[in-house]
Amino acid sequence: MTELEKLDAGLPFDVNDPEVDARKLHAVIGCQKLEQIDVRDREEKEKAIRELFGQVGKNPNVLPGFRCDNGLNIIVGDEFLANYNVTILDISKVIMGNNVWIGPNTLITTINHPLSPKGRRQHLGISKPVAIGNDVWISGNCTILPGVNIGNNVVVAAGAVVTKDVPDNCVVGGVPARKLKDIPDDTDE
Repeated sequence: MTELEKLDAGLPFDVNDPEVDARKLHAVIGCQKLEQIDVRDREEKEKAIRELFGQVGKNPNVLPGFRCDNGLNIIVGDEFLANYNVTILDISKVIMGNNVWIGPNTLITTINHPLSPKGRRQHLGISKPVAIGNDVWISGNCTILPGVNIGNNVVVAAGAVVTKDVPDNCVVGGVPARKLKDIPDDTDE
């Protein structure tokens, strides 16, 4: 298998492989383009977001300082917001529903590396997709780790590190994040 085939299959892969690295070029150029657009030019910003991401719903907004690893693996629904300095390391898919707001300085990552120095010296990475439901607010300075699934109607409290799946209708917080309380789903009212 090529390193790209290993990556796509969820197997350990060489992060320095030229084909793997080529995917990042799309993201670097797309983020650079987005950063250069006047923040008041909503039409041009939305066009750049649509070129960078794999799929975008209605009314996306990405504020300055956004970074990603691929871009095409980011799928967002309607009313998406990435606040200042959001990073999405989308070596694997990051799929988000409608009404997802991401607070400033937040990291969503699909990539991990071996614990062993030998594996790190071999430049190995392994990726797992992240899924985020509808009506999710991720507060500032949060980290969402590889393989995590976040349900619908969830609030991730500021500074949380989400290491495992989060059920619907709750607030999570802490390091590692844990369920703090249930919240009602009032979307049908």
